[in-house]
Amino acid sequence: MTTEAPVAPGRIVLLTASHRVSPGLLSWPAWQTLHAADQVLCADEGHPQLPYLREAGVGVEITAPTAQELVDACAGGRTVVVLPSGEGDQALTDGLARLAGSGRVQMPDLELLPGSYDLPGARLLDLVQVMDRIRLECPWSSQQTHKGLAKYGIEEAYELVEAIEDGDRDELREELGDVLLQVVFHARIAQEGREEDGAEPFSIDDVAATIVEKLIHRHPHVFGDERAETPEDVKAHWLRTKAIEKQRDSVTDGVPLGQPGLALAAKLAGRVRTAGLDVPLPAGEGIGYELLALATRAEAEGADPEAALRAAARAYRDAIRAVESQV
Repeated sequence: MTTEAPVAPGRIVLLTASHRVSPGLLSWPAWQTLHAADQVLCADEGHPQLPYLREAGVGVEITAPTAQELVDACAGGRTVVVLPSGEGDQALTDGLARLAGSGRVQMPDLELLPGSYDLPGARLLDLVQVMDRIRLECPWSSQQTHKGLAKYGIEEAYELVEAIEDGDRDELREELGDVLLQVVFHARIAQEGREEDGAEPFSIDDVAATIVEKLIHRHPHVFGDERAETPEDVKAHWLRTKAIEKQRDSVTDGVPLGQPGLALAAKLAGRVRTAGLDVPLPAGEGIGYELLALATRAEAEGADPEAALRAAARAYRDAIRAVESQV
């Protein structure tokens, strides 16, 4: 009496790929598996990978198999690769799970094979795409201008600082996203070049390219041959480079006068100290001159007068609440 050899269950390979990576850029194991497969299936006839697979000689059948049909296709030790289609994938994987849990079906080996991975920063592409759509389809967002959004940039920056001072990591992550949204929103408006007649359009890629170029140029100790042993060396070189780039006539050029008063005073004092100038404080009476002296002293001692005042104000707020709770 002879016994028949068991039929090999075969293999199902679910091939995943990131939509944030250019189609056709697949890992070597993915290409090996695709070429060696007995069948390659895809339910989406518009799948972005299809032209590249066909160009590489990989035949793809456009079909949406059920879980049982997929298991049957693997009979005899065959390997079937399934490209994700987005819609219907959950139903297929749920069906495979039910078959495996029933215990009545000899299941093929099931493998999840990543064909590509997101690079760091890849989710920023999603943000750009979402912003594009909102700008086109949202009645409010489509009408916004740089000037109209300016106040939100200030508000979001203050909320970010508050999250940092509170030490709230979840809030910090959210507020960083809100600040990032302002950057992407303004860049999207500038891309249209319609706010000012004759304005030269620029995109978020231009914004990123500009800051990348600036960072490389101002960090020759990282990207070049110069040396910087201390943070002070780095700051001194940064300021020298900025002075050459901007060709400013005064150390006060570029200091925004619209910032909070303590921060403005400290910024001016820092510029004076870094430049090695001996500039006496203006003589005058009143609280403004007293605050100016305090701000310059704080800057000289390495303290941020704005942050120090906010910390004191928060303590004052807590004291107020403590008294209120006793009333």
